[in-house]
Amino acid sequence: MKTMIARGVPALLAALLLAACGAPELKQPAIDMPTAFKESQERSDVQTAPDGTRWKQARPAEQQPRGEWWLAFNDPALSELVADATRNNANLAVAAARVKQARAIAGVAEADRIPQVGLGVGAQRARQSPLELGLPQGTEVSPTTSYSARLTASYEVDLFGRVSSNVAAARSDAATVEANYRSVLLALQADVAQTYFRLRATDAELATVAQTVRLREENVKINQRRFDLGDIGEFDLSRAKTELATTQAEAIGLERQRANAEHALAVLLGKPAAAFTAGVNPLQDSTLLPAIPAGLPSTLLERRPDIAAAQRAMEASNARIGEARSAMFPALTINAAGGGIGTAFSDVFKWSGRSWVLGALLNLPVIDGGRNRNNIVRSEAALEESVGQYRQSVLTAFAEVEDNLAGLRILSGQTQRIDEAVVAARRSADLARKLYDAGRSSYLELLDAQRNLAAVERNAVQLRGERAVTTVALIRALGGGWDGTANVNSAQARN
Repeated sequence: MKTMIARGVPALLAALLLAACGAPELKQPAIDMPTAFKESQERSDVQTAPDGTRWKQARPAEQQPRGEWWLAFNDPALSELVADATRNNANLAVAAARVKQARAIAGVAEADRIPQVGLGVGAQRARQSPLELGLPQGTEVSPTTSYSARLTASYEVDLFGRVSSNVAAARSDAATVEANYRSVLLALQADVAQTYFRLRATDAELATVAQTVRLREENVKINQRRFDLGDIGEFDLSRAKTELATTQAEAIGLERQRANAEHALAVLLGKPAAAFTAGVNPLQDSTLLPAIPAGLPSTLLERRPDIAAAQRAMEASNARIGEARSAMFPALTINAAGGGIGTAFSDVFKWSGRSWVLGALLNLPVIDGGRNRNNIVRSEAALEESVGQYRQSVLTAFAEVEDNLAGLRILSGQTQRIDEAVVAARRSADLARKLYDAGRSSYLELLDAQRNLAAVERNAVQLRGERAVTTVALIRALGGGWDGTANVNSAQARN
């Protein structure tokens, strides 16, 4: 019986050691995954373009090329701006530098897998005290010169997975930083596109306001002539001048808004604001924007770079648990050294001057005040934190896609109604002008109709810009473009 116990204890102890020091198996967090996006089911035109074409679906893989999705807008100016930003943006350069650092750190961790070898060559001149040599005090001792050359090697045997866990954590850290770089790149591309479309929408709004200013100027001229002839009182002339000044002030405010958007675009492009000027290019009909398929929620987990980063962060935290556990157990290091020493440099390499040493060192923590145990608890808590961040990233991604799908659906309905309102407002303003010229209505009624038309036209232009910006936001929420070139309406060439 005692013999069986004696044989079983070492085996049981070895099994417990191996189980205790390794990293735990990483389990994918349970997430309530919808089978489809709610908004994509309610709005089919988001998935299919007017000509029946669809964007090519991606092959699930987080490293897949995101594709030049901005080409779907068929706008050479936008493509040029995105290329400029990718080359020159400072934040993207910072993210790229962080990728280099993370890869280098992973390389440092990998270096622990192989023996560390060093070579040392030196010379020494010394004079000892007579007392050290056992000679009478005052004895003359001549200085001596010695030369040495030594080759050293050391290697840590990965008994309990410390090295492998450290390497796995460093690799996952590097993958996290690379995913963050892709996230910064996608955000930059989307920011450039959205700022560009806001700038174009402001140009379109300025064109609408400029048309209103011209109408107000014509009203002032007409009312001035009628006032000079005594057909109207000063009240109508004053109202016409007030409306003109108010509209001109609105145009000046839009100029400020345009300047701010232009400056923001310059920063994204990595250029001084004073050195960049964007040409006037009013945004045309929003029906020429590409239709974006939402795909399935499950593919979103592989497409979004921020989710990929959260996944890799979980893996790094999990590997660090194994590293922390291994510190509770012995660390075995093998050391070796060999070389020669002599009073002349040529003697260093003689057989008689040789020396060597070979040894092994087993370090085992005995009393650490709970340091290692608390490191394990800390690493386990870090894993819990990364799991929570991963779950939050996924939920946020789902919400962002639903937000933008809903935004496009609602904006589509708004645009349809506002287009109808523009037609009706133009008809109303035309009739009001004819009635006023015929003396059958007051100037206030004409102003009311013209104000209404100007407001409706500006609202239509603003909705056009919002649809373009929201389309880009949906692409960003979906993780970027697809492999290949998107199929888009050929009518976009006129945009």
